[in-house]
Amino acid sequence: MSHSPSRRAVLGAGLATGVAAAAGVALSRSSDATEATPRGPVLIGHPENQRLHVMTFNIRTPVDGSPHTWEERRPRITRLLRRERPTVVGLQESMFHQGQDILAELDGYDWIHLLPEGISEVGATVVCYETARLRPVGYDHLWLSDTPRQIGSASWGNELVRMLTWVRFTDLHTEREFVVVNNNFDHQSKNSRERSAEMLVDLLPEFDVPVLVIGDFNAETDEQPYRTLVEDGDLHDSWPAADERLTKEYGTFNGWDPEPDTGARRIDWILTTPDVHVEKVGINTETDKGLPPSDHWAVQALLHLA
Repeated sequence: MSHSPSRRAVLGAGLATGVAAAAGVALSRSSDATEATPRGPVLIGHPENQRLHVMTFNIRTPVDGSPHTWEERRPRITRLLRRERPTVVGLQESMFHQGQDILAELDGYDWIHLLPEGISEVGATVVCYETARLRPVGYDHLWLSDTPRQIGSASWGNELVRMLTWVRFTDLHTEREFVVVNNNFDHQSKNSRERSAEMLVDLLPEFDVPVLVIGDFNAETDEQPYRTLVEDGDLHDSWPAADERLTKEYGTFNGWDPEPDTGARRIDWILTTPDVHVEKVGINTETDKGLPPSDHWAVQALLHLA
């Protein structure tokens, strides 16, 4: 598959800007080591040594009635995050107030975000990180369109504005650097999903460090976006690559069904460049009184940079 050099140049143009702007992100929160861990089973939990705990989680914009309103789901989501304590988590469909609500109850974390249309009432690709472990040194936001640097642009048949956010981190434990790219591909337009995957492949050569590509891709593993990312992008899917799979291969879109289904669609992925070793991976299907925290299950991986 051929890729446009002009688009690659446009994508790379924001790298220096993002590095310079990283110093201006919101003030970090201090970690509270005395905070009690919420009760409940832990799938991976806080990582030891040089390992990184990575999560991707579509938290769903607040458009549903009871029992799935944001007010009802908020404690389910924050308890899950406080219990698992990921090093970095990519959220999708997170409105501004949802991200604020989560951070208010998740000590020791900060976030990098920009909403797709520049207003607060649209879900975004948010990157939250543990401040005691990671320091952002660069970031950028790109729109999944022919004009990736134009805020709010959409040109591939998607009615909703779609975007990605990437953040370059320094691991304060090891001084190693790596990049997280959080994505939310369109749920309706096949063309948009395929073009988004091509754009992401164009972006990858701009990074000279290990890359974690996470998000809600709204595509299954037998579809073209997956093949583009894994074959053309030389990315590894953490699910088959992991030394240990902690759960069955459940579909990650649950549609509010509390019963995990191995026949449903696994559309939320954690992909990595070859220089990342995946020790464990799992799909978190915990519910609270029979209710899932979102219409997607969170996907989690324990990994380290090779």
